[in-house]
Amino acid sequence: MGKYSESDEWEDIIPIPQDDGGPNPLAAIAYTEEYSEAMSYLRAAMARDEKSDRALRLTEDIIRMNPAHYTVWLYRADMLSTLQKGLLQELEWLNTISLKHIKNFQIWHHRQVIMSHIPTLPPTETAFLALMFAKDAKNYHVWSYRQWLVRHFSLWDSELPYTESLLQSDVRNNSAWNHRWFVVFARHTDPKKHSIENGDADSEVSLEIIEREIEYTKAAISTAPQNQSPWSYLRGVLRSKGMGLVKLKGFAEQYADLEKEDEVRSSHALDFLADAYAEEEQKERSGKALELLARRYDPIRKNYWDYRKSLLGLEQVST
Repeated sequence: MGKYSESDEWEDIIPIPQDDGGPNPLAAIAYTEEYSEAMSYLRAAMARDEKSDRALRLTEDIIRMNPAHYTVWLYRADMLSTLQKGLLQELEWLNTISLKHIKNFQIWHHRQVIMSHIPTLPPTETAFLALMFAKDAKNYHVWSYRQWLVRHFSLWDSELPYTESLLQSDVRNNSAWNHRWFVVFARHTDPKKHSIENGDADSEVSLEIIEREIEYTKAAISTAPQNQSPWSYLRGVLRSKGMGLVKLKGFAEQYADLEKEDEVRSSHALDFLADAYAEEEQKERSGKALELLARRYDPIRKNYWDYRKSLLGLEQVST
């Protein structure tokens, strides 16, 4: 006998067991008895489209055992709406589940569904996200949710200082760099219509903002020249306005002077310069930057740098 079969609350329900394909299934999943029983009652409740407090508690029990069961999450969200349950209380319950299962996608999708029915941002929401990032600063699901939150509640102005605080704490936080890009550029774009590839992602981003981002990124590079994230960000900012890398060739040369091979401070600056020189049709200098990468500063990717050099019509670097 189990928890639900012995409960007076569920005595009117005939459970529907899992059908694994007959009495001798080929690959039956070894569920625990507790989970199998709970799911059999859930199937019965869903079959009759039951929306009740007991069914809500049942979903909570199953989520405790299997938080990745997306069907249960959808059923729970539907019931919360039908029963007009307190959504702030649901968020509080979700907080506990989220902290226990920090890499669970279904939890964050459910949170987004719940939050989409709340008219204003709850005052505790950003603090909870900070707690999640303290556990894992690069949690993809939390970052995706935060971007949705920023767009949904139009939090653009307050979010930029937040990215700066993150990068001040850890300039190598590539997730924070990615989020800064979203905050700066996504507010001006319709993701269904615009993209960088189409050349119109920056349709409303002013040159003043572009210059601000360039200077901000240059300052970040100065603190950690071998940090790839700001170099990639810098390329993106320039490309967003159709600016060539040549614009910042002089800046990159501060960290990789081809005439002082022993004093290169950043392999990423060499990579940047290789493309900048190529833009100017200075193939030999571009090739020299790639050669330094292949031979000395990034030899583990020698084949890649050789390939880049071959695109210039130059010979590969010998081993």
